[in-house]
Amino acid sequence: MSFAQQSEQTIAQNYDLILDRVKKSRDRFGPAGNQAQQDTTIVAVSKTQPVEKIKPLLDLGHRVFGENRVQEALGKWPALLEKYPGVQLHLVGPLQTNKVRDAVKIFDVIQSLDREKLALALSREIKSRERDIRCFVQVNIGREEQKAGIDPDGAVKFVERCREEHGLDIVGLMCIPPLGEAAGPYFAQLAILAERAGVKCLSMGMSGDFETAMEMGATHVRIGTALFGARQVSR
Repeated sequence: MSFAQQSEQTIAQNYDLILDRVKKSRDRFGPAGNQAQQDTTIVAVSKTQPVEKIKPLLDLGHRVFGENRVQEALGKWPALLEKYPGVQLHLVGPLQTNKVRDAVKIFDVIQSLDREKLALALSREIKSRERDIRCFVQVNIGREEQKAGIDPDGAVKFVERCREEHGLDIVGLMCIPPLGEAAGPYFAQLAILAERAGVKCLSMGMSGDFETAMEMGATHVRIGTALFGARQVSR
């Protein structure tokens, strides 16, 4: 068996394991708790992963992927989008305003809306291109200086402004909890904010904590290393 075949087999095995874990979490936390768990979406985070490692998931029928950088997505996804219809691309990394035009070209969902200037730029570009793009507001749930995101205290009002002043389709909230701390309380806090803001989607939880996130109501879990293995080093 070649290295490529081994890699493809490993990704398929990883995918089966993730599907099984998600199903068990749905069964545990869905009907008896949060009904939204019946529709938990796995966002396969393919940032820094080469096309050769993405294709096996596409061939298995998976269609929701996340990328961190606009230029990286533009470099590898157009050809894949032609070959594999129905793919939904999520931008899960920070978005600079000078990259908004390119982002709106290729992404279907922006998960990292985190400031007023970006909301205005997205609104203008989405209207100009007449695209139907859904947005998540990123919340700096741990109030960490080095992380992007709206302060939790301002999240509800920011959602209101994005909808009413900018006409954006805000469907949910996204967060990344502080590294090394228990994620559950932060996920629970985001769920409370989402209810107050009147949004139904919660993007929270990654490879190491997505089951905890599902327990707290996650509708989208962003899974990278558990599917693809260690990330490639960015050039």
